[in-house]
Amino acid sequence: MYRFLSMNVISLLVILGPHVSIQSSLGRLERSISRSYISVLTVPNGMHWGTWGWQQMCPTGTYAAGFSLKVEKKLGDGDDTALNGIRLHCIDSAYSHEHYSTVQSEVGSWGTWTDINWCSSGFLKTFQLRVESAQGRGDDTAANNIRFTCSDSGEVLNGSGQDWGDWGDWSYTCRGKGICGIKTRIELPQGSGDDTSLNDVMMYCCD
Repeated sequence: MYRFLSMNVISLLVILGPHVSIQSSLGRLERSISRSYISVLTVPNGMHWGTWGWQQMCPTGTYAAGFSLKVEKKLGDGDDTALNGIRLHCIDSAYSHEHYSTVQSEVGSWGTWTDINWCSSGFLKTFQLRVESAQGRGDDTAANNIRFTCSDSGEVLNGSGQDWGDWGDWSYTCRGKGICGIKTRIELPQGSGDDTSLNDVMMYCCD
């Protein structure tokens, strides 16, 4: 989780434990696993490589109104991984993006973060995952992109991921107010083997 943080911040986390807030230009990066939820959203087309990371929840009283992605650019003849991470950006009002908290589950090693994609109003309510199926002797990338719908307007927010594979079915719609947490399935670096990084994701919904 903390590979992108400075050693001073990592030392602070070791001392204070995992339930600290870190102020950054992205908002507060918070880790919370204690918030209750009422349902879990999944999709059927996620891939199976790697292991599930930790469950990460928006701070109590806030819900995800935006997201950003960690994406590796296309490498040509290299080992592509496409989608490496997903962040949820959580607010306590459906109409204010000035003050937000950021949560993420496990994240892959490659790529850079995109700008935040916000709902114009409302919170994230459903999602759809773009996934490349197993390529046999070819280069596997697994999850490539994600998109969400927003509760108030029904608008679709498309992620800035890669375009290999196909869009699967939409998840069910959140029961409750909106998406409030995330868990990702990540394959660790394979050395000389084929890397895929992010394979699957589930979202949590809160009242």
